[in-house]
Amino acid sequence: MSETQDAPWNWPEETWRAKVEHVRAGRSLKPTTWKNGARCAVALSFDADHETNELRDGGKSIGRMSQGQYGNRQGVPRILNVLAKHDAKATFFVPAVSALLYEDEQQRVVAEGHEIGIHGWIHELNSQLPYEIERDLMFRSADTLERITGVRPVGLRTPSWDFSADTLRIERELGLLYDSSLMADDDPYEIVEKGTPTGIVELPVEWIRDDAVYFNMHRFNGLRPQMPPTAVYDIFHREFERAYAEGGLFLLTMHPHVIGYRSRIWILEMLLEEISKRSDVWVATHAEIAAYAKQACA
Repeated sequence: MSETQDAPWNWPEETWRAKVEHVRAGRSLKPTTWKNGARCAVALSFDADHETNELRDGGKSIGRMSQGQYGNRQGVPRILNVLAKHDAKATFFVPAVSALLYEDEQQRVVAEGHEIGIHGWIHELNSQLPYEIERDLMFRSADTLERITGVRPVGLRTPSWDFSADTLRIERELGLLYDSSLMADDDPYEIVEKGTPTGIVELPVEWIRDDAVYFNMHRFNGLRPQMPPTAVYDIFHREFERAYAEGGLFLLTMHPHVIGYRSRIWILEMLLEEISKRSDVWVATHAEIAAYAKQACA
């Protein structure tokens, strides 16, 4: 009886409204024009999860951990080479455990002018954690990335985009500039907490603009979404073209152990070739875009 009484359709208005209003999209932070008069901003991001996808689930599969290691051995070097060829800056969101496994990788990323953002400790799911543990892991992650790279991270992408009821509170305590885990818009916006603007910029993600949903497989879970690279490129390219037409933000999420394969790195290469044809497109790190949007819309 109690379960039926507690069912969502029996909630009073103040209950469901409080859930909706806890974290909301506030005012748009889409500038009239982007830096140096650019029509469109491009934010390329790479979630360098490596072995943490398996470790966070208990670390039982040696095979899946070897797939994560591929992201370090082949994926990241290929990505960095493509970015360097096109003089494009990007953001790498790195779990602290990945950073500790491959400190030289993080140092190379930063040395080549890219940004490193927080991506949890071991790719944990925030919504499964109490506030105290989530906070401890996020602060330890920020400290670890700063120690390894010499740069204090200013942005967070929650692992698996799993944003808990406490995540925004922790971001505010960390003093972060931006988040990139939510999906209320295509363009930047200010995050509002319980009706109060927070000053934190959201750079929205979407599964449509994520390589993993098109390519990832898991043999024991029956997951087999093997799409041809040409089809995925077509989706990403259409997203970019509409962002350009609207004068907005094109944000793309990729993973070194997914996009880094020989047949798939072509997607990134082709996108950057198309983007490079436009003289009025600004390709920048998430931190640069967030800072510009916040200042331009102040």
